[in-house]
Amino acid sequence: MQTIPTGLNEKMQALRECPYFTGLGDDILAEFIPGLRLIRYERGEVVFWQDEPCPGLQIIERGMVKLFKLSPQGRELIVNIFKDGATFAEVPVFDGGNTPVNVAALEESDIWQLDTALIRNMMEKHPEMSKQVMLNLAKNLRMMVGMIEEVSFYQVAQRLARLLSQMSPEELGDNSARLTQDQLAARLGTVREVVARALRELEHSGAIRVNRRQIRILDARVLKEWGEGMG
Repeated sequence: MQTIPTGLNEKMQALRECPYFTGLGDDILAEFIPGLRLIRYERGEVVFWQDEPCPGLQIIERGMVKLFKLSPQGRELIVNIFKDGATFAEVPVFDGGNTPVNVAALEESDIWQLDTALIRNMMEKHPEMSKQVMLNLAKNLRMMVGMIEEVSFYQVAQRLARLLSQMSPEELGDNSARLTQDQLAARLGTVREVVARALRELEHSGAIRVNRRQIRILDARVLKEWGEGMG
């Protein structure tokens, strides 16, 4: 972990682009500057552990992180994966509790950290902030409800087929945008081992082909049938 020197313009730009501060004037954003710093994390480095006090709202300038839980036996479940422009740690910032998940960098990442106490003080001083906070938290809640619906009504292979049908060629191909099995698992609310089995099922059915970590859709009709629960 290393604090990166930054200038006023860089900090203001980061605040302007954060969805929690949309619509706020520069005069208000400038009040956040003393509590904002940019931190670099190396690949594999832990940003914070579950149940630690929350240091502040996290805004990813560049890079990628995973939010994960560990079972008592040490099994890892990736809750979500975030990259450039995403925010995380909102829940403990706004409810005052400790961090509910572990977070680690999947690659070298520069992350803005905005002090928790400053955010709460600013919300009291500028109540207009509350509307944008509520809108963003509501958006996150809708996403969570959608994930619960998928997990409840569809098996992993079916959910995977639905996801693959929506993915771009870049995400399926062998390049920097390609999703790994860990990332697929995070999108599906499961673990990598289960995703690997589901990929084999889809491959055996003729819907896809997996070769050197690339996924190629061979039969979109069969893949659609899997996604509809008819596979």
